[in-house]
Amino acid sequence: MTRRFTTLAWSAAACTYLLIVLGAVVRITGSGMGCGDHWPLCNGRLFPPLDDIGTVIEWSHRLVAALVSVLVVALAVFDWQLRRPGRPSVRPSYVALGLLVVQVLLGAITVKLELPAWSVVLHLGTAMLLLATLLIAASSRTPAPDRPHPLAPSPFGRGGTIVLVSLTFVTVLFGALTANLGAAAACGGFPLCNGQVWVTAGPLALIHWTHRLLAYALAIVAVVWAIRAPSRASFGVLALIVVQIGIGAATVLLGLPGGLQAAHVAVGTAVWAGVTLLRTEAHPRPLPVPAATASPAD
Repeated sequence: MTRRFTTLAWSAAACTYLLIVLGAVVRITGSGMGCGDHWPLCNGRLFPPLDDIGTVIEWSHRLVAALVSVLVVALAVFDWQLRRPGRPSVRPSYVALGLLVVQVLLGAITVKLELPAWSVVLHLGTAMLLLATLLIAASSRTPAPDRPHPLAPSPFGRGGTIVLVSLTFVTVLFGALTANLGAAAACGGFPLCNGQVWVTAGPLALIHWTHRLLAYALAIVAVVWAIRAPSRASFGVLALIVVQIGIGAATVLLGLPGGLQAAHVAVGTAVWAGVTLLRTEAHPRPLPVPAATASPAD
């Protein structure tokens, strides 16, 4: 039963990752209103005519969102069936279900208000939290012998782990803000913004530059982490961050091609997933003791 729960949780996390990337494709291609202002229907129909690429992209995004919804609900029900006395009542699968409800409501608001930047950013932020929660649910039920490598403790302590996770999340949100406010073109050149350290090109350039500074700070923290607590996970996260910065630089220098923008979101989401898993390795949740092996003192 536990293995089935873990498989379901990993499947839900994978579909959530795909949903986030598809959401980026929707934004990049301008397909956010591909289903009109109808929700949950698409252009007033459950199965709309797919004669427009914008409709195809937006409808595909909604189909994957429906799949994620089914998986998250199934995960929460499965976890409820696996409940045991003494376990905490608030578990990752239940948190994921709550986040799913918020995510669905934000999606509806975003469509009805015709894609305001603030709701798009909140929509992405909630999706990232949902992904992290599903990854925690999956990894917390993975037995120790099945883990691919030994656990690496946080080199900064629990507080440092919180800083790493928070820094990654804020960097992702500023990236979404940069993209949705049209600030991606406000900073030319790399690594500086229009050749400046102190940006004078206006608020959009300041938002873009803040996103870059956060990414540079995240890279520094990841380097220190990998040096002080070397593991495949820490070096993997560092490699993803380096690739992400490289894609970001290429995106700016090549004039914001859509393919690189989508890759930037895909790798950025992978960084967030990697940091989440790194956090679970640094501070793993104890696995529940099976009832058959529990001692009377428990």
